[in-house]
Amino acid sequence: MFSDVGILMAYSLTSLLKNIPFVLGLLICTTSYVTSPTALVLGFFLTTLSMVPQGVPLAKITKKLLSYSIVGLGFGIPLQTALTVTTHGLGLILATLLSTLLIGWFASVRFGLMRKTGYLIASGTAICGGSAIAAVAPAIEADDEQIGLALGTIFVLNSLALFLFPAVGHLLNMSQEAFGTWAAIAIHDTSSVVGAASAYGETALKTATTLKLARALWIIPVAFLSTFLFRSESRKITIPYFILFYCAAIVLHDQFPQFSTLYQGIFTVAKQMLVICLFLIGCSLSFGKLRQAGPRPLLFGVGLWVVISISSLTWIMTTR
Repeated sequence: MFSDVGILMAYSLTSLLKNIPFVLGLLICTTSYVTSPTALVLGFFLTTLSMVPQGVPLAKITKKLLSYSIVGLGFGIPLQTALTVTTHGLGLILATLLSTLLIGWFASVRFGLMRKTGYLIASGTAICGGSAIAAVAPAIEADDEQIGLALGTIFVLNSLALFLFPAVGHLLNMSQEAFGTWAAIAIHDTSSVVGAASAYGETALKTATTLKLARALWIIPVAFLSTFLFRSESRKITIPYFILFYCAAIVLHDQFPQFSTLYQGIFTVAKQMLVICLFLIGCSLSFGKLRQAGPRPLLFGVGLWVVISISSLTWIMTTR
């Protein structure tokens, strides 16, 4: 009897010690010191070392947190600003968005990707990187592996954009406005858009930030459209209600501006929740899964990125 108790205590202690790195990683992701890419890599690292607790429904938790994060981000977008900036570069935004989604939809099969993985990469490329993937994933019921592969691809390309875009802009002697427009259209995540544009100049930064907001607003219609595209005969169409709450958050921000301090707090918490989500998604990845997926997701993402970058650059250089 005593030996059984000793074995149980030893097992419990071992289990507790094994989970400490995961708990510490989770706590670190609640601070401002960890960025989204770092959180994803940290989760992946813990999975590789078998330090992620088993039996915890991480996929279910992640899906809920993603929805809550998107709603919270709506409190950081003033309605009038959202409506105003949409008119800037609307034609170019629509053209690149639709063409990227269409090419991604049909090309994913050619690349041998799962349809949902390819669609998530295409959505991130067409709209605004990780935020678009986070919004579209619950709407199409993507699993953690599909989300993780899409996010990993987008983060790699974002890192390259920070260095490549300013270099190409200077090489082509692009104006501040032209470069800002190009960065807003062709770079995925807002953080990378801001980083590349700020390195190029103040005017480029203002132009890029304005157009990037207009591009990001297309998360709403694309998420709704995605629900219909991925419906199946075995299940009813699931309306992504979190997108409706996202819109309601924007309206609340406009109608009751006296609570702006509260809204900013919610917005800040939502951004940090998104970092935690990426940590949990990283915890579902492993070298085995990446080897099984092969280089196809990255090659697919690069292909889409080249198409949107070159086509938008050509349009900008010939019309300005």
